[in-house]
Amino acid sequence: MTFGAGGSTQERTRDTVFEISREGFAVAPHVSCIASMRDSIKGMLDEYRAHGIRRIVALRGDLPSGMAQAGEFRYASELVTFVRVEYGETFHIEVAAYPEYHPQSRSVRDDLLNFKAKVEAGADSAITQYFFNADAYFHYRDECAKLGVTIPIVPGIMPIGRFHQLARFSDACGAEIPRWIRRKLEGYDDDTESIRDFGLDVVTRLCERLLHNDAPGLHFYTMNQADTVCTICERLGLKSSPG
Repeated sequence: MTFGAGGSTQERTRDTVFEISREGFAVAPHVSCIASMRDSIKGMLDEYRAHGIRRIVALRGDLPSGMAQAGEFRYASELVTFVRVEYGETFHIEVAAYPEYHPQSRSVRDDLLNFKAKVEAGADSAITQYFFNADAYFHYRDECAKLGVTIPIVPGIMPIGRFHQLARFSDACGAEIPRWIRRKLEGYDDDTESIRDFGLDVVTRLCERLLHNDAPGLHFYTMNQADTVCTICERLGLKSSPG
């Protein structure tokens, strides 16, 4: 299970991370570095280590509204370097990847090189932004391989529940909803049952294709839709787990 904790919310979510860990579940807290100082990041990681947490997701994050200074870290690669220098191999470090490319990147090449920098800094694996076009993932994986990047790149999967919420979120983070999917969902209007059934079919087929073409796993962005994710896992013949 990964648990997001970014920016000013990191201290507030720490207790929740520890609670999940005490319940016996594998937890991978998100550690975002923008607007953070080295001492605060180190203090948090020391606590995670003391509680037996050995997996983190290292992210740049977004600069909190109203803040002009980025803190002591500008990029996720700098956070990865910091963790490796301070903690060696204590943590398995996962980072973000963007098959449809980060909306703030200057070019496709820059985005790929930024990802490579995180890997060279010591990342062990990556989780992608969600997508609905499997070919985008396969192309991204091939381009990374050409740069010598060989760490596992786990595809991020978003279940489809409420269309308008998905559309707003996708527009904000740069994830493309293919036109045929968007038009189909728009046609259902407020028919939530039809949206859910269509979404289950679309996302299950996407997962099947990814797994058939050697994706190293699947990372679900549950978004409080755990039942939908469990249904997809059942259709795939997989056991869903919080690990």
